[in-house]
Amino acid sequence: MPVLNIPAPGTLRLEPVTADNFDAVCAIQVRADQAHLVSPVVKSLAEAYVHAATAWPRAIVDGDEVVGFVMAFHDFVWDPAVDPDDRRSGLWRLNIDAGRQGKGYGRFAVQAVTEELRARGVGHAYVSWSTGVNSPEPFYLGLGFRPTGELASDQRVAMLPLAPNLP
Repeated sequence: MPVLNIPAPGTLRLEPVTADNFDAVCAIQVRADQAHLVSPVVKSLAEAYVHAATAWPRAIVDGDEVVGFVMAFHDFVWDPAVDPDDRRSGLWRLNIDAGRQGKGYGRFAVQAVTEELRARGVGHAYVSWSTGVNSPEPFYLGLGFRPTGELASDQRVAMLPLAPNLP
């Protein structure tokens, strides 16, 4: 049986993107065959700057090493032309460095984001993904996200119910 290289509990964390880790965060690159599916980190950071009220960008750190990038959105007006009161929160971007994929970092990041959203009182987390070759769809479905039937541009939208935190 193969031994999985799963990060040790307690070594993984999300950290704000700062001047100290900015270069390492921007150096994160997914595999070449995935590059058409997710924007580069530097574009995500620019979007976080433009959408500062709703974006929540974080470095995924294992020990002292930046292994990925995740960005959540909170209280975002989903489609103001259709329903200006439809505010959603969820996962905006997930980039795990090509050499670090398959080790549990993506799963950790999604779980950490959903915990953050739950702590903010959010009842549902949303995500969208491109379909086709190398789509992350199986990953998100495996985490419990279910398609809503909506499209955001050309991406499938899915939702995960979040149980409330109990005291």
